[in-house]
Amino acid sequence: MMHNSSHVRVFFLSGFNVTMTNRVALFSVMLLCYFFIVLINVVLIVTIILDKHLHEPMYILLCSLCVNGLYGTTKILWDRLSPVHVISYSGCLVQAFVIHAFVSNDMSILAVMSYDRYVAICRPLVYHSVMSKKRLLILVSFSWFTPFCIISTNMILTSRLHLCSPYIDRLYCMNWIIVKLACFPANTIFNNTLANITNIFYLCHAVLIVWSYLYVIKICVNSVENRAKFMQTCVPHLACLLIFLGTILLDFMHIRYGSNLPQAFKNFIAIEYLVILPMMNPLIYGFKLTNIRKRIVAVITFKITLLISQLNSKASYTVQQ
Repeated sequence: MMHNSSHVRVFFLSGFNVTMTNRVALFSVMLLCYFFIVLINVVLIVTIILDKHLHEPMYILLCSLCVNGLYGTTKILWDRLSPVHVISYSGCLVQAFVIHAFVSNDMSILAVMSYDRYVAICRPLVYHSVMSKKRLLILVSFSWFTPFCIISTNMILTSRLHLCSPYIDRLYCMNWIIVKLACFPANTIFNNTLANITNIFYLCHAVLIVWSYLYVIKICVNSVENRAKFMQTCVPHLACLLIFLGTILLDFMHIRYGSNLPQAFKNFIAIEYLVILPMMNPLIYGFKLTNIRKRIVAVITFKITLLISQLNSKASYTVQQ
């Protein structure tokens, strides 16, 4: 179906045109960012999995957020590390699917996390019954399965379009940019309709998050204990949310109204979009949480002590010899 629906067989990612002379520097920076993102996300995931005291809804949701960060970053940044900036038609659709699913998953997980904080602070007596293992499994499954279904439908509609240009003024493929390459704009009615439905669906997620935190703030104002809990767990979440929404808004404005911007600035926005979310979520939310920070520090301290002990043992053995 894909090969019969378009005259285009490959796409040229023209966003790299102005950075050809700086390819080595760009490659090095993106490679460092990629390995740093993998490191901090893997550290949090492994810490949460190994420590049974962290097998609580909040930490499991954080683990899900880190897994999503690895999923999106590994595919998109690894593609960008390639020295060839030509991508096949099917590869472009897959790349667009991954990045949209990555962002949609993030929004869904953040919505579930806001609900978890609302129940924990506003209804603490029923928290464990409301956020049971069964319900948590359903919510996590929803936050992953629903975006995949929605984005898959969007990409299937895009795959049927007749395209008239292989040039994408971007560092990577995105659904809306591919749709704009359609030869006949009238054929994109279903794409635009579904895109608007998708935007409304995730706008409802944002409304749910805002409503949850407004209610949480209202409850916390009159309680010292709740204020402390809010500052410890909700403030980092709000920081992640603001960074997320700010990045999404900046990228949306770039796609819709940024055609006259310098290419270098467009590239900066595109790279920021891929790096900020998976890097800041574990840094701000994960390492800010006391239990996780203590666990990581304890593991590092144990490893250092063990290493020093081994070195001392070897030194003593050498002296005896």
